[in-house]
Amino acid sequence: MTALLDVQHLSAAPYGAPLLRDIHFQLAAGETLGLVGPNGAGKSSLLHCVAGSLPGNGGTVTLAGRELADWPRLQRARALAVQTQHAALNFPFSVEEVILLGRIPHASGRAADRAVLEEVLAATDTAALRQRPYTQLSGGEKQRVQLARAAAQLWRPEDSAARLLLLDEPSAALDPSHQRMVMEVVAGMAASGCAVIIASHDFNLLSANVDRLLVMRDGSQYACGSPAEVLTGPVFDAVFAVPVEVIPHPVSGRPVVIQR
Repeated sequence: MTALLDVQHLSAAPYGAPLLRDIHFQLAAGETLGLVGPNGAGKSSLLHCVAGSLPGNGGTVTLAGRELADWPRLQRARALAVQTQHAALNFPFSVEEVILLGRIPHASGRAADRAVLEEVLAATDTAALRQRPYTQLSGGEKQRVQLARAAAQLWRPEDSAARLLLLDEPSAALDPSHQRMVMEVVAGMAASGCAVIIASHDFNLLSANVDRLLVMRDGSQYACGSPAEVLTGPVFDAVFAVPVEVIPHPVSGRPVVIQR
């Protein structure tokens, strides 16, 4: 496997106490990785370190063969997009304007950007919201718009040879149909060569849709592998301190977690 993203021995302690300790994994173009772990395990911190918004104090993050710190900001913005849990946007931009913020790094022209906008609006079920002020949306609607903005940033393979999408709890506050929509967007982008990392507490949503899972505990990497390798009773006992039953899905065969 040729790594698009290579994280080696990554540690971070920007505020004193370590937030991350010795994280290591690789991700290929078109591959999807889920991050799971208890609250405070370091999932969001890892995403911020990979994005370059949180400084590490050890190890390396390499994107397409070049350390992240060596990427010019414009090139990085063309290659890497992030959807955070809480997007602080207090200006009354319309939904269209928020989504088009994702096209700012690209010199693709108005026609191409409008075409991306229309495709992303359809893919994220936000077309009916397009003229509404972002500040007047519900929490779930804002989540969908922020997903659309991040997707628009990496939508076209021709805009960057390397593309990495980072999603922090993208399905939080969403109803089941829109949770499925999120994973359809992820699958479509992965099929076009975009690597995706998703942090979520929804084990079954990730199990059904990602290639690998990375389990975090207390800022450290506890396990990394396929959903079948990672979603086991002993892992839940050690990391989450909850008893579970893990059964195969009747159609896909992928593991389904049932709390006792």
